Amino acid sequence: MKIILKEDVRGLGYKDDVVEVKDGYGRNYLIPQGKAVVATPSALKVLAENQRQQAHKLAEIKAKAEEAAKALEGVALTIGAKTSATGTIFGSVNAIQIAEALEKLGHTVDRKLIILKESIKEVGKYTATIQFHKEVAVEIPFEVVAE
Repeated sequence: MKIILKEDVRGLGYKDDVVEVKDGYGRNYLIPQGKAVVATPSALKVLAENQRQQAHKLAEIKAKAEEAAKALEGVALTIGAKTSATGTIFGSVNAIQIAEALEKLGHTVDRKLIILKESIKEVGKYTATIQFHKEVAVEIPFEVVAE
């Protein structure tokens, strides 16, 4: 089933993308949740017209995303966590803690934009990806240390 995404869906695509999904996923989740519409010929024409009219707005949004990414280049974080004697963290380090650490440095980043490739449960060095735009992402190195 072909659908048009009305908002970004992690792992599937970005707003206004035309994607192919299984029928059940589209009909039972994406469409009822308002995240997508069926890609009928008329809906595709409306999408093309909307994209043509919003081309300059999209360029402006991308420029802002690139500016935000440039501000975060070279930033390295240190996050303290309570650990056991073996270096295992009680709980885990997540996107909220990374967003708070960036906020302390003066960079406001929505936690939903932060992508961690793995679950962080031990002291060490890791990398988080911040996806500002579908074409603009920046990787932030951070170190988890024992408090």
